[in-house]
Amino acid sequence: MADVLVNAGLGTLLIDLLTRDEETIDLQTAELRFDIRLLAERLGSVTDWLSGEPSAATLSVGYFGASTGAAAALIAASDRPERVRAIVSRGGRPDLAGPVLPRVRQPTLLIVGGDDDVVIELNRQALRELSGIKQMMIVPGATHLFEEPGALEQVAALASEWFLRYLGKTP
Repeated sequence: MADVLVNAGLGTLLIDLLTRDEETIDLQTAELRFDIRLLAERLGSVTDWLSGEPSAATLSVGYFGASTGAAAALIAASDRPERVRAIVSRGGRPDLAGPVLPRVRQPTLLIVGGDDDVVIELNRQALRELSGIKQMMIVPGATHLFEEPGALEQVAALASEWFLRYLGKTP
């Protein structure tokens, strides 16, 4: 994913929102991945840090979130409407952002696998609640993790197009 975005002229950061110790706990309990407020606060902290970095302070910021990370991205973006300019969700759970959805003003693209029926419906419901520019794209034949041949390439192409449209290229 990052290679496609970089080749399109976009800068990227890969951020683990849980520490290694937390990931170990989460593998056993699955509780921390659903602590959306914690994940959103951590993503927001990284964004705030990035804003203070002279080499990145003027760059446009977009969030790409998968699964519960998509809900965290929506919440963190709603808290930073001037800084975050676009959002892409892949197989995300935007429904977990709940009451924040109407406050999200950034252009938001929801990408869902065509064979992920439950998540398709959750994304449709969230799409109705989002404000501003919004779109949902379904990748035919893809499941929740987009492990099918060519599925992630389709996601990367859609994400690149969305970010280029709403962020522009990184100088």
